[in-house]
Amino acid sequence: MDKIEEEIAAQNGNLEESSSTKDGSICGYESLHHLLSVNLKPHLYKLQRLKLYGYSRGFTSFAGDGMSSVTCVIVNVEVSRLLIGLNCGKPLELIALPESAKALSSKHDFDLQAFSFDADKELVRQPRVVRVGLIQNSVALPTTAPLLDQKRAIFQKLKPIIDSAGASGVNILCLQEAWMMPFAFCTREKRWCEFAEPVDGESTQFLQEHARKYNMVIINPILERDVNHGETLWNTAIVIGNHGNIIGKHRKNHIPRVGDFNESTYYMEGNTGHPVFETAYGKIAVNICYGRHHPLNWLAFGLNGAEIVFNPSATVGELSEPMWPIEARNAAIANSYFVGSINRVGTETFPNPFTSGDGKPQHADFGHFYGSSHFSAPDASCTPSLSRYKDGLLISDMDLNLCRQLKDKWGFRMTARYELYADMLARYLKPDFEPQVISDPLLHKKSL
Repeated sequence: MDKIEEEIAAQNGNLEESSSTKDGSICGYESLHHLLSVNLKPHLYKLQRLKLYGYSRGFTSFAGDGMSSVTCVIVNVEVSRLLIGLNCGKPLELIALPESAKALSSKHDFDLQAFSFDADKELVRQPRVVRVGLIQNSVALPTTAPLLDQKRAIFQKLKPIIDSAGASGVNILCLQEAWMMPFAFCTREKRWCEFAEPVDGESTQFLQEHARKYNMVIINPILERDVNHGETLWNTAIVIGNHGNIIGKHRKNHIPRVGDFNESTYYMEGNTGHPVFETAYGKIAVNICYGRHHPLNWLAFGLNGAEIVFNPSATVGELSEPMWPIEARNAAIANSYFVGSINRVGTETFPNPFTSGDGKPQHADFGHFYGSSHFSAPDASCTPSLSRYKDGLLISDMDLNLCRQLKDKWGFRMTARYELYADMLARYLKPDFEPQVISDPLLHKKSL
């Protein structure tokens, strides 16, 4: 083994050791973007100096040790271009946030980042800039604590993060999947059904107050108890208007069945279709968690006119992390809308061990929820992600004019062949369907 091989082996050993730590970091860094920004050698790459504005202390470390939150940092433009793309031909701009929002971030120790997506100037339409926020968080109390204490602690934990969004002028805010409870569906125990609420229940009322206070649309993903239909349960996202009114709801379309992790223990596939909610700030939709694995699900929200689609999720590293930065970004490109991806953080331990259908011994946790919430734009650009292990608030200004501009540029709606797809799907649904396969006539012919 030569010197270079020895160095690589040593680095791989260190990497494996760092990656196995329990803090949820990536080799000690909060995110992949943070790791790259700190460790890439500047002299090897084309550089550009950008200013950091108003970041929380978690993201201040992005600038390197000893740098203040308003300082010049060296950013690798070429790596950044390939990793997160360019918005209208340039890197994403950073947003200056008010001191009150940053103070809440420091006091309550949550990651705070803010970026701006631009669109080209138009001759007919004025810019349609909307400020959007995503919240990721861990549970506040152990799962062994009394149920009501767990829920109320979550409310208290999220209040300063929501207040930070309000102080920052966020127009639309989305929380993570089933934010008002631990993600207990992996246990298959019915005791956790007690967290379920009606649409106008305690969680909605809590968020309605903030919606009225901050003139903010808030998406509230909960475990819903449908009191009008036999008290059945649904995985539901409630859209609260900026006046505190309930605009409507959407129920999760796709239920995961991976190993013996099967959410149909608690609820079944939703029955609300693919609604798009027209709000004071734009047309929005909610593609809940597992629905992001289904391209036609994303497509349907686009066909109904969505400009922003939120994907509130709860997913763990071993299961899905390599897919996480790909699927939502691809959906934004293919459907010419913005996507906000939210994932919870932390490792939730339950009282009774369970199995996951993977042949491994029973265990008391589902794995590490890796956060990494981010925004994707229709021009293939995206924001750096929030921390992999800390609570966080990601804010983005987005000019919704970019949606139409990308439709005009790429012509996906005009060049799609929906009649062909419809015919294919109609044939596929018939019991006597046969795949359209043309075999090589020489494939099975015996040689002479």
